[in-house]
Amino acid sequence: MGLFNKIKTMFQSNKEQEVNEKQDISVQQEQEEVKVYEKGLSKSRQGFVSRLADLTNKYRTINDDYFDELEEILIMADIGVNTVMDFIDRLRERVVKEKISDPELLKEVIVDELFIIYVGDEVLSSKIEYQENGPTVILFVGVNGVGKTTTIAKIAWRMKQEGKKVLMVAADTFRAGAVEQLHEWSGKVGVSFYGKEEGVDPSSVVYDGCQKAKEEDYDVVLIDTAGRLQNKVNLMKELEKMNKVIQGIIPGGPHETLLVIDATTGQNGISQAKAFREITNITGIVLTKLDGTAKGGIVLAIKEQLNLPVKFIGLGERKEDLQVFDIEKYIYGLFKDMM
Repeated sequence: MGLFNKIKTMFQSNKEQEVNEKQDISVQQEQEEVKVYEKGLSKSRQGFVSRLADLTNKYRTINDDYFDELEEILIMADIGVNTVMDFIDRLRERVVKEKISDPELLKEVIVDELFIIYVGDEVLSSKIEYQENGPTVILFVGVNGVGKTTTIAKIAWRMKQEGKKVLMVAADTFRAGAVEQLHEWSGKVGVSFYGKEEGVDPSSVVYDGCQKAKEEDYDVVLIDTAGRLQNKVNLMKELEKMNKVIQGIIPGGPHETLLVIDATTGQNGISQAKAFREITNITGIVLTKLDGTAKGGIVLAIKEQLNLPVKFIGLGERKEDLQVFDIEKYIYGLFKDMM
């Protein structure tokens, strides 16, 4: 079954309002997550898919003008120019090979090809691989203003719901209010917190936090860090020191270094990712505020330009709106109006 038909089936099942009382909880949870994607991607869907539908209605046959307009639509969705050019080339090849002339029939091919962009030859896992022995340490990096602290809190809440014992560590000791902000969030989501006063050496906070996590058998340590990208040399030294401190206490740590990007910044977010990769080993992306932009194609640009997995996406203000990234739900959220 092609992805188009798969998400069409997902759409049809999601339309059913009544849920059998005996239905498995995991199925109900799956449906709730699908609804979050559907709602959170509404801006992108209205901007992108509505233009795609207009294009389909405008042309009776597929020609060069059709491809030119499609190219513009995809670029406006922030997928990225190089990605779009490759995509259009592949689409042209399939049109010739499969003798497709009706734009309506091309919709399924477009969905499948966008899916292929993300999956490609290498499947990037969005899952956090928890350590069997000792705490799993996750370092969060990102410039100020992307929603990093709030995102850490929401991830902590998710992990607590999964039964994990979570410790949040406030190692962003230079931004005014950052420590207090994380402390307040720890209370809101009901997980433990470790921090010191502002201005202290962040590595000392990381050291004590990791010691606490190890001694008190925490499952996960989430570490907030400074985002002063304008001074890359200092930030690189700071992150290198933190990594050494973590490794000295918890072998193999940090097990993930996640970069938080604001989706509304579009290609600027991609530039931030490239800059951070120069100074530390990024293992995944957290994409915030995706519900606030019509340019949801940035997910595909991240894959094509950075080849990094998107681990989580923010699709709203609620704790529940931060979701583990799922490519099929993402494609469904974008294209459900075409079903």
